[in-house]
Amino acid sequence: MHVPDGFINAPVSAVAGVVAAGAVAVSLRGARRELGGERTAPLAGLVAAFIFAVQMLNFPVAAGTSGHLLGGALAAILVGPYTGVLCIAVVLLMQGVLFADGGLTALGVNITVMGVVTTVVAYALFRGLTRVLPRTRRSTTTASFVAALVSVPAAAVVFTLIYAIGGTTDVPVSKVLTAMVGVHVLIGIGEAVITALTVGAVLAVRPDLVHGARGLSAPLKLRVDGELVDAPAAAPVPAPATRSTRKVWAAGLAAALVLAGFVSFYASASPDGLEKVAADKGIDRKVQEHDAAGSPLADYGVKDVGNARISGGLAGVIGVGVTVAVGSGVFWAVRRRSTPDAPVARTAESV
Repeated sequence: MHVPDGFINAPVSAVAGVVAAGAVAVSLRGARRELGGERTAPLAGLVAAFIFAVQMLNFPVAAGTSGHLLGGALAAILVGPYTGVLCIAVVLLMQGVLFADGGLTALGVNITVMGVVTTVVAYALFRGLTRVLPRTRRSTTTASFVAALVSVPAAAVVFTLIYAIGGTTDVPVSKVLTAMVGVHVLIGIGEAVITALTVGAVLAVRPDLVHGARGLSAPLKLRVDGELVDAPAAAPVPAPATRSTRKVWAAGLAAALVLAGFVSFYASASPDGLEKVAADKGIDRKVQEHDAAGSPLADYGVKDVGNARISGGLAGVIGVGVTVAVGSGVFWAVRRRSTPDAPVARTAESV
């Protein structure tokens, strides 16, 4: 759903840019609380890189149409809603500047639609569901599935509202809304599956690293007469002060590199939901060439590398590397600002 330049007029794009800038500013303040631990900043950078990689994997959703992960729900559940907005903003910035994906004048629109809307809607729904469902891993995974599913058509609705206000073509809004919501409900199913599988995988190995699962505790089960029953509650055991995240970080980075560098070659080449709707309904008649069209990584390929498989794979690996580096740097800076200065020790002379 990367909106290119020319879909939305300049005044509305500027307003969307102000909205996005405000959301990023609020998220920078909120992320200071979410990034309190030393292990959280690099993990947030990894989440951004992982979302970048998975967004390269377009999957078919209908005849001649594909979809890809938006990632707002996944980021919000894993690292928190404020940090999640920043993750998506970093991904969109890297995609727009390096890969000519998503217009630069439309960056505010894209952050608002793909970052803010998906994150807010998904996390609000996720929190609502986790309050009424049992506090188990299965329920948390189910809540993440539903939240991700709803977040995608919600983003489609908001894009349609922005188009209704500032669209550059004269296409009935009702037709755009029907087409956008219809195709993005299907894309939402794919988003939900990817989100639930990822959240479930992290919950299985390190539930303490899932922001949305804090306080989660699944009861121990015992098999009695062939049936599983809850074991008697045991006295709480204090958790260790810190647990290394190096293995999780390394595994996550390796997965992102494989997805972007190898699996992406097999992604669907069909236009995504927004591109398909734009072509079918005619809202792309005034689309503009991307300002970064001459980038050596434009269209997710390395310039002057003739082999498509190698070109796309190298571009994906470079994208993952740059995104994890920039994302980790941003989150480290935010975390450092959230860490209070160490108190000065009082000596006998100062008493």
